[in-house]
Amino acid sequence: MSAAANDTSVDGQIPRQPTAPGTESVLPELRNAWWEHGVRRRAETGVFGVFADLPKLIGHAVAVSWRADRLRTLIVAAATLGGGVMSTFGLLSAQRLLVQLFSGGPTPERVKAALPALALLAAATAIRGGLGIAVGYAQNGLSPRVNQAVERRLFEATTAVRLDAFDADAFADDMERATRGSDAGIALVNDTANMFAGVVNLIAVAVAVVVINPLLLAALLVATLPNGYAALRAGHLRYATYLAGSVRRRRLWVLQRQMAERDSAPELRSYWLRGFLLGQYDMVMRAQTTEELALARRVTTTTSIGAIISGLALGGVWVLLGLLLAGGRIPLSAAVTCVVAVQAAQRALATATFQLDRLYSDGQFFKEYVGFLDRAQTYLPSDDEPGSLPEPAALRQLTVRGVSLRYPDRESLAVDDVTLTVEAGQTVAFVGENGSGKSTLAAMIAGLRSPTAGVIEWNGSPLEDWDRPALGARIAVVSQEHHKWPYTAATNIAMGDIAASPERATIEAAAARAAAHDTILALPHGYETLLDRTFKEGQDLSGGQWQRITAARGFYRDAELLLMDEPSSALDPRAEDALFQAIRSRQGQKTTILITHRLANVIHADRIFVMHDGVLVESGTHAELVAADGRYANLFALQAAGYQRSG
Repeated sequence: MSAAANDTSVDGQIPRQPTAPGTESVLPELRNAWWEHGVRRRAETGVFGVFADLPKLIGHAVAVSWRADRLRTLIVAAATLGGGVMSTFGLLSAQRLLVQLFSGGPTPERVKAALPALALLAAATAIRGGLGIAVGYAQNGLSPRVNQAVERRLFEATTAVRLDAFDADAFADDMERATRGSDAGIALVNDTANMFAGVVNLIAVAVAVVVINPLLLAALLVATLPNGYAALRAGHLRYATYLAGSVRRRRLWVLQRQMAERDSAPELRSYWLRGFLLGQYDMVMRAQTTEELALARRVTTTTSIGAIISGLALGGVWVLLGLLLAGGRIPLSAAVTCVVAVQAAQRALATATFQLDRLYSDGQFFKEYVGFLDRAQTYLPSDDEPGSLPEPAALRQLTVRGVSLRYPDRESLAVDDVTLTVEAGQTVAFVGENGSGKSTLAAMIAGLRSPTAGVIEWNGSPLEDWDRPALGARIAVVSQEHHKWPYTAATNIAMGDIAASPERATIEAAAARAAAHDTILALPHGYETLLDRTFKEGQDLSGGQWQRITAARGFYRDAELLLMDEPSSALDPRAEDALFQAIRSRQGQKTTILITHRLANVIHADRIFVMHDGVLVESGTHAELVAADGRYANLFALQAAGYQRSG
């Protein structure tokens, strides 16, 4: 696109944003989509490359199916093989029936002589139909069991790995691709079963043809192999076509979200972005349509050539049959049976090649899932047996000794050689500018992250030396980046101590301490209101209301050590005052570590630790730090000046 085109307006109203020369949209480049991984691998592999991975993929399918439900797996295998046997038997019965019908003699006698063969053909057909029903029944019952088994293993891994796993880009990418594991597992099992059925039917037809006349096997191969290659080639082009439009499709998806979702609706209207976004849509859609038309011509050409070759091959079969008949090499009944066999073989081959393509693509997703489970093992915490480590006593002293932490792919330390001590019953504060390491230090104290260096001690012993669940029960964390759990208000609070019996009085007391009680009562169903509009009668909460719910969850546990990271950043002044009164009520009884940028709220803290660029630079009481006239005093003066200024 030229620079001039970039400067033109859409609908004569909104000027387009400038773009780099040669680009077609202001949208940035998109990385490869994880959900297209299998399709991408199929397109890159080629027509025959799929066979290299086939044994391993089939092994994965059989293994996951066997673990999910052995009985149904056996039923699918046995019934599919039985169906193949009945296909062979049916073709032989059909050939025998034709022999009797084409023999000499009066018609009634020929029909009477053909009745046993007809009965056998009917029986074979009925049994094959019954076995097909059995396969369908078993597969329908197998799919939900495979889904549960595969998905459960994924969630067991994602909920067990250490928090630092989510900091690694490679782990996040692996997990993103592995999330399709359950769907891929079901698809892989079904694809394998269906391909197995196609191959069995193809073999069944070949066996029947060899029994009737070995010469007909050559005719069968000539009629079916070109068709099979054409089907594989067409499948390859379908994947290539899909990938060619991948980026544009995702651009369209991004634009659709921008134009048809609630989150973007206010700004779209307030900034009059309708014309701009529609212009972007038209631009991308024109390019997408042009590309799809060009590729459609290639696909049509290829499939047409395949159809012509297949037709010529089939014509050759008819010529071969004619020559064999003319030379007396085969009877008419065998020739007619061969025609039926060719048609059955073509159907079986079409099924097998189609399922082979799907099996390979779906198998790539399942390989990612299996690989993720293997790699997740490196992020699991120590595998101490439950009860093998002692349970910690009530907190007397928390000590941080020379602790440092470096995030993956970061050159600088997030926390650098920090040493401090917190006594039981104290309320202490971590303060400092954004990125100073406060939240990271708190996460290590909570046991959510492991230090790169140094040690954190609970009553003089490292955190790793205590029983993890027992230690975790003594710590509560109110996170700055809290999650909006799509449950009722009562459940959201009670999740703070999932092992305790959810008593309504205790839940309401925790909500009251967090200034959330009145907010919850004002909801349509009070504490039983669902806090997610995805569900019927669900409700949205504001950022401040969610922050109160999160604080209530922390108070509900009533832990010996409570870490609160920016618990009031979205609260109004009245709610903030009520929250900090509740925090101060713990002083002298239970330990609280508070992180906040509002320094007026830490004046009463027993000790304030000032962080800067990961380093602990100051510590003391509010009065001591103000008197020292250092970094804390400067930050406090800046905030105080904002309140003292008058219009």
